[in-house]
Amino acid sequence: MNQRILVCGAGGFIGGHLIADLRRQGFTQLRAVDQKPFGDWYQRFDDVESLQLDLSRLDACERAVEGCDVVYNLAADMGGMGFIELNKALCMLSVLINTHLLMAARKHGAQRFFFSSSACVYNADKQRDPNVTALKEADAYPAMPEDGYGWEKLFSERMCRHFREDFGIQARVARYHNVYGPHGTYDGGREKAPAAICRKVIAAKLSGKHEIEIWGDGQQTRSFMFIDDCLHGTQMLTNSDFTDPLNIGSNELVSINQLVDLVEDIAGVKLKRSYNLSAPKGVNGRNSDNTLIKEVFGWEPGTRLRDGLEITYRWIHDEMTRGGVSVVNRA
Repeated sequence: MNQRILVCGAGGFIGGHLIADLRRQGFTQLRAVDQKPFGDWYQRFDDVESLQLDLSRLDACERAVEGCDVVYNLAADMGGMGFIELNKALCMLSVLINTHLLMAARKHGAQRFFFSSSACVYNADKQRDPNVTALKEADAYPAMPEDGYGWEKLFSERMCRHFREDFGIQARVARYHNVYGPHGTYDGGREKAPAAICRKVIAAKLSGKHEIEIWGDGQQTRSFMFIDDCLHGTQMLTNSDFTDPLNIGSNELVSINQLVDLVEDIAGVKLKRSYNLSAPKGVNGRNSDNTLIKEVFGWEPGTRLRDGLEITYRWIHDEMTRGGVSVVNRA
C-alpha cells in the first residue's frame, strides 16, 4: 500500500477503472495522467494526483514517472474498428508513448512496468474464418498483425521485452481481447462494438424507429471481456513473475448478430436490421485461447457476456437519457 503507482491513460475507459479499483483497495499514493482536459475524463477523484500531460513527449513521461514504483501504460491513440482502420498513422504514433515511458521508467528506477497490448497483434491469416480457432500466444508469429494499430502493439511488446532483458525493468505485457463496460466511449467514432450496439439499440428504442445498422454481415465473431475481469487479470499479471505476453480475454465467442440479439433481449425490443457491407469490420473471427493463463494463474476471465452487457447497457441508457456524460466521481 506504500507503493506510488502511476496509471497512464487514466482519463480513458480502462485507466479510469484501474485508478478507481486501486483506490478501493486502499492505495493512497496514486498518480493519474492523461492528455485530455480533466473535464473529458470518464472518472476522476479529488484525492488522486491528476496530471494533464502529452505522454508522446519524453519530458512529459519523465515528469509522470518520477518517484513512481509501478507504471501502468494504458495510454494510446485508439478506438474501435471504425477508428483503427481509418487512422493507421495516428495509431502507430502511440509507439512514442510506450518508448518514452520505458526510457523514463529506466531513468527513475520504476520497479514494475505494465503494457496493455492487444489481440490485434495476432497473425491475420489465423482470423479469416468466423469459426476461428482460439488464438494462442504463439500465434503472433510469424508476424502479420492488424495494420497500423497491431504493428504498434507488437513493436511495443518487443520494446518491453528488450528493456527487461537489457536494463532489468520488470515489464509485463497483456494482450487484451475487446474490453467493455460502463464509464467508457459509446459514441463519436472511437467506441467498440458492445458500446456501439448498446447505443444503437437504445437510440432505436427511444426514437420508436426500431431499426439498426450493423457493420459488416453480422457473421464476424469476437469474444468480449468485462472490465472487472480486465482489472483483475492486469494486476495479477503485473505483480507476478510471469514475463511473456499473455492473453487476458474471455473465450465466450459470439457473432455480431448474436451480440445484437443479447442487447435486444436486455432492451426488450426487436429491431429491423440493415447491413453496411462497406463499413470497417476487422477480421472475420477472433477468440482468446486461455490455456496459458489457466496453467500459470489458475484463473481466466469468467463474467458472462449477458451479465456484463446488462451493466453496460444500463449505464449507457442513463447517460443517453440524461443527455450528458458524467466525468467526475467525487470522493
